Amino acid sequence: MQMVKYPDPESLGRLLQRPLMDFSTLESAVGEVLLRVKEKGEEAVKEYTLQFDGFFPENLEVSAPDIERAARQIPGELKQAIQRAATNIRNFHEAQWPESPVMETAPGVECSIRYLPMEKVGLYIPGGTAPLFSTVLMLAVPACVAGCREIVMCTPPDKNGHVHPVILYAALYAGVQRIFRCGGAQAVAAMAYGAGTVPKVDKIFGPGNQYVTMAKQLVNREGVAIDMPAGPSEVLVVADATADPEFVAADLLSQAEHGPDSQVLLVTTEEQIIEPVLKETEKQLKDLPRKEIASAALENSRVFLLRDWDEVMQLVNRYAPEHLILQTTRPEELAEKVENAGSVFLGPYTPESAGDYASGTNHTLPTNGFARAWSGVNLLSFMKSVTFQKISREGLLGLGPVIEVMAEAERLEAHRNAVTIRLNKIKRS
Repeated sequence: MQMVKYPDPESLGRLLQRPLMDFSTLESAVGEVLLRVKEKGEEAVKEYTLQFDGFFPENLEVSAPDIERAARQIPGELKQAIQRAATNIRNFHEAQWPESPVMETAPGVECSIRYLPMEKVGLYIPGGTAPLFSTVLMLAVPACVAGCREIVMCTPPDKNGHVHPVILYAALYAGVQRIFRCGGAQAVAAMAYGAGTVPKVDKIFGPGNQYVTMAKQLVNREGVAIDMPAGPSEVLVVADATADPEFVAADLLSQAEHGPDSQVLLVTTEEQIIEPVLKETEKQLKDLPRKEIASAALENSRVFLLRDWDEVMQLVNRYAPEHLILQTTRPEELAEKVENAGSVFLGPYTPESAGDYASGTNHTLPTNGFARAWSGVNLLSFMKSVTFQKISREGLLGLGPVIEVMAEAERLEAHRNAVTIRLNKIKRS
């Protein structure tokens, strides 16, 4: 990890850059995939599955017997862990049900709002080197809580055409209705446009690599809703001299092992904590099965030594991390100053892994600085709101002149007439 001591404000923007990629080339390549799927449908999805995953699926959809067979392979202890995590996730998201207020904004003018579930949602679950069944829970459970009518899932198969059994079990338990073995940009395209057996959905959820992220952004331009432009994972750990170096190192590595394009940052005002953390990071790294991946991510990562805690929080809010861990004496005080972050973890006994799996908060979070404008997935992500208004005869008499004046000022005479005609009829009656 690169050490940065007391950086000047002018250089901070460069130092906080995420790993970069040539997005012009990426957009062109992904755009071609989307176009082929739009034109050729399921045939193109199958061809890309052969090209990228080494398997040509005669049927994209995973059959019910295959899902049930997979469920029987899962050890009881893991099933219980999945069930307990799903319960916590369900409890937290059920608590997010919004109120639907009905109020009189003016005499005789009644306004209300109603929250409704989206009808069809598509979940993308990454494949790659780890079976991210936890993401299935994070997306399917709140979709069920919201009451979405149809929940479909796409995830890439292995070279033998199999989806990892634990992903299938998590999907079955969480309430996913249909599962398709396809991944990458082609899976996003299939859900965005519809492709044979893969239905067109109203909104696409789920993290992925840069190709998946770009595909989501491109279909979003065409009117398909997405959860957020979530890309490679990242964590920023704020530590003071009281932080346990073993804990800090473990938190840094827990994100570094996600992928070589992940990024981790350590930020502190106390230099004496840095060397112990770096030594402990090297020590723990040696024993990790994914140490090559984590090592590559650490090359993109930095340690910042700053002058005071105000500078620390300015850097935090400028970087807008996906995950923010506060390992300090009084983390609640720093938490009050957080403006931009996906999810925040307070104190020494709150590892980021808890949020990834089982505490109940959602781990599908904005990355790459998008936390400045985007929220993580929550119950409302699977819902839409519709407003209603009802105006009585007396209410229109009171509010009508206001509307007439405003419509006239905007030179929209038809708008004005819609009120004036009614007012004249009321006055004549």
